[in-house]
Amino acid sequence: MRLDEVEGAGDRTLALESAAASWELRHREQPLERLGAELTLRAQRYAGAKRVLDIIGSLVLAAVFSPLMLVIVLLLRKDGGPVIYRHWRVGRGGRIFECVKFRTMIPDAEHVLRDLLEQDSKLKGEWVRNHKLRRDPRVTRLGRFLRRTSLDELPQLWNVIRGEMSLVGPRPVVRHELLRYGRSIPAYLSSKPGITGLWQVKGRNDTDYRRRVALDTYYVRRQSLLLDLYILLQTTRVVVGGRGAY
Repeated sequence: MRLDEVEGAGDRTLALESAAASWELRHREQPLERLGAELTLRAQRYAGAKRVLDIIGSLVLAAVFSPLMLVIVLLLRKDGGPVIYRHWRVGRGGRIFECVKFRTMIPDAEHVLRDLLEQDSKLKGEWVRNHKLRRDPRVTRLGRFLRRTSLDELPQLWNVIRGEMSLVGPRPVVRHELLRYGRSIPAYLSSKPGITGLWQVKGRNDTDYRRRVALDTYYVRRQSLLLDLYILLQTTRVVVGGRGAY
């Protein structure tokens, strides 16, 4: 065989090997690409279905509870002070939004809290650990009832309709509270906060902060319509029982 024939055969062999490698690489990557596309499509379908559930659920709940909400408004007006308490919370993607709820505390509660924490180191320690006080002297008599039954959160249906919150999701937190999520911050920011969530049905305020973070993170990573429906059903049971609310 002449030298030019040998070189030609070698070139053809290299070309065939290159084509085979390219074909193998494409077909190796295609399953991964298909899997990524399927996961993206599944996430989009879930987000769409969840949004429909949020809107329909919020409208139905608002219609059912509207007479009770009117009574609460009248009682709060009689009690004095504003009816609605507005507070800033961290939403999906780090967006800050105005979360609303029925007022459960005395007017000027933030100033009273500062004085309490300065005067009582035990209360200050409890506040630092849980960002809540089990026996908060600022909570009114009506406020204790609203908190025990979670009726104070009914105005948050408006946040759900506006797309700032969801019926089910992580617990809404203030900006400085978000730092306590540590490595779970990206998980928290990837989902809308919820009126209820795993933290609500697994102990509510009886759980320590580390467990709250763990429950929120677990929900974000495993969220599905089936899990959302389970949480909504369990919330009814927990609220009726009044366990862990203060």
